[in-house]
Amino acid sequence: MAKEQSSVQERQRTNTREPRRYKVYIHNDDFTTMEFVVKLLKVVFFKSEAEAQTIMLTVHHSDKGLVGVYSYDVAVSKVRLGTQMARDEGFPLRLSYNPE
Repeated sequence: MAKEQSSVQERQRTNTREPRRYKVYIHNDDFTTMEFVVKLLKVVFFKSEAEAQTIMLTVHHSDKGLVGVYSYDVAVSKVRLGTQMARDEGFPLRLSYNPE
């Protein structure tokens, strides 16, 4: 009797890793109002009033402020939405994302 060959293959273990995360920043400029930045942080990034005020002041007193850390798709989506919201209001506000 011959042994039967199985067509089932064992899975090889592969190294899996967490997806890369991206830091989203708001950049300071001389035209965008503080009130608009707070509004954007609350609407697009779901920040509380206190968090939005703190981030806005950080942006105001320095070159940029960290808004949050997200997956790639979420970071890109929030930057696009925030940028579009700023343009709709006539502000040149710049948002960016960088790998963590």
